[in-house]
Amino acid sequence: MFSNLITKFAFTVLLCCAITVNTLVAKGIDGRWNINVVKNEKTYPAWLEVYHSGMSQKVGKFVYIVGSARPISKITLNGNKFSFSIPPQWDREPNDLVVEGEINGDVISGKVKEPNGNEYKWTGTRAPKMIKTTEPKWTKFRSIFNGKNLDGWYAEGNANNWIAQNGILKNTKSGANLLTNEKFTDFKMRIEFKVPKGGNSGIYLRGRYEVQVADSDEPSVVNLGGVYGFIKALELPAKVPDVWHIYDITIVGRVVTVVLNGKTIISMAEIPGITGGAIDSDEASPGPIYLQGDHTAVEYRNIQIAVPKM
Repeated sequence: MFSNLITKFAFTVLLCCAITVNTLVAKGIDGRWNINVVKNEKTYPAWLEVYHSGMSQKVGKFVYIVGSARPISKITLNGNKFSFSIPPQWDREPNDLVVEGEINGDVISGKVKEPNGNEYKWTGTRAPKMIKTTEPKWTKFRSIFNGKNLDGWYAEGNANNWIAQNGILKNTKSGANLLTNEKFTDFKMRIEFKVPKGGNSGIYLRGRYEVQVADSDEPSVVNLGGVYGFIKALELPAKVPDVWHIYDITIVGRVVTVVLNGKTIISMAEIPGITGGAIDSDEASPGPIYLQGDHTAVEYRNIQIAVPKM
């Protein structure tokens, strides 16, 4: 009987220790992580968020290089190691995306196995909170596109199909993305856009958060007005293609407000992390305005910006 009591006591101690360790590990992985994936000697950005579902189960969201933020239904913890998988995002992907990692304080690292079977190493650090307690006082708006040429901008990616013509910045067909030489932190932006039927582009704030530009019928996190994969617009215009529309976009820290044709469609919403196609995962750094050109033709004009007064 005494030996049974000792056995039960030992089991209870081990169980409590296991619960304590798992709790500490679980707490350690909670939150948002900015990730760098080393792929073919190049570094690509990714992003992870981990949070509770119920009392103990860990779930989350993951952004992998391109595409939208995808839900993680279960994160498996084993000591300081963790893993999860995500179903294919596109029909061309034959298998799940599988991520394995290890927690070491405020650093995580591991490997990712893509649906094609290729494996790549990655590292991650905790994402900055970027909380601002006061609204900036803004400068007057100034143009960042002169309407005549691409001065102040540069193309990055495939063939450059951007031209300046009669005050309009045109991407004539799928090709390179276009970025400003200048980098920004917080800003207010005005920009007009026109997409053809079925058109798709996007405006990346600091080069990391895409406000979608697309021919869309209904609001969603991947349609017009949305912050791609994260936040959807409240409403959309009755007619989208082949009509000029205007965005007024304000970003302060992580907080964004989007006004479309004079209507507020996103009001002071927090952007959780980078969206697919971001230039990097260094969220605390200034970044460019980046116009997506690798999807379809699109037109922009009257691009203006205001920044906080010094």
